[in-house]
Amino acid sequence: MKKIVLLFSMIVSCTALVQAQNDTSKSGFGIRGGANLFNWSGSDISSNEYTNRVGFHAGIYGNSFLGDKFSIEPGLYYSVKGTQNDDMVNSRAVLNYLDFPVLFRLYATEGVNFFVGPQASLLLNSTFEADALGNTYGWETESINDLDAGLVIGLGYNLPVGLNLQASYDLGLTPVFKDSDADVYNRGFKLSAGISF
Repeated sequence: MKKIVLLFSMIVSCTALVQAQNDTSKSGFGIRGGANLFNWSGSDISSNEYTNRVGFHAGIYGNSFLGDKFSIEPGLYYSVKGTQNDDMVNSRAVLNYLDFPVLFRLYATEGVNFFVGPQASLLLNSTFEADALGNTYGWETESINDLDAGLVIGLGYNLPVGLNLQASYDLGLTPVFKDSDADVYNRGFKLSAGISF
């Protein structure tokens, strides 16, 4: 819980600090959510073994403009990631994170923007699941790294009345498994809709 409070405090502080030096007429807070399509990637993963697992993300952000064409946007999101294995028992990994991205947006037009930025993800819990004999069985695992650092890159579009849409790719840079030399990473796409206040 202390880590969650710390992350939230960092978002508020970062946004407040930037807003003191920016065009506050365009800046504000918002909520955003959408679908995740995640998989494990890396040299130790066979593309035949795993497929994208559908999850979701939802949270808050603070967008602070530094002029007409550039803004910084810290956020805090609950995000469900993992992978799916189409084997005999339909096994899967369900990984729940708190994502803390800091996005730097460049506005090409009034609506279209491109963004990139670092992201720290704090693992809340991790479960391996499988289906057998008409039932779903799950067991928690402690083999997943508690912190996942990565990079987010994407394209956004701002609609009237504060609505926005975006598509992004999360490039995980920290190995999924702790105490392991396995070259396996969390990577995937997010499709999001949000509203700014």
